[in-house]
Amino acid sequence: MTTASSPMLPVQGALHAVLTGDSALDALIEGLYDYTPERVPYPFVVLGEAIETPDNRHGGFGRQTVITLHVWDQYRGYARVLRIGARISALLDHQPLAVPGLEHIATRYEFGQTLTDPEPPGNIRHLVLRYRVITEQP
Repeated sequence: MTTASSPMLPVQGALHAVLTGDSALDALIEGLYDYTPERVPYPFVVLGEAIETPDNRHGGFGRQTVITLHVWDQYRGYARVLRIGARISALLDHQPLAVPGLEHIATRYEFGQTLTDPEPPGNIRHLVLRYRVITEQP
């Protein structure tokens, strides 16, 4: 029997590949990052925090990786971040995902939340999206 290894990095890489490989999403955003560089143009998406929990089966190792994506924009209203979020969900929710070294079981949308940055000038819109990615070791 082998030991379980963390799928966080392969899952992040798989999500990055799907999101950067879509021309429709690319037309909506200025960039996709796993950190926020200084003076990045809006709108952009950040692959954010992840939580990993075991999801083992008899004789095998599985994991559930819950990953948060952040959509940032400097725009009046939420319409633009919501359009970006809708495209991301179309690409990820219940869609196949090629996770290197792992068997992808499912990707499910968990929630979305809109936020406004209260700091002046108060025109930063933030959409938080969370997805659960279930994987098993082959």
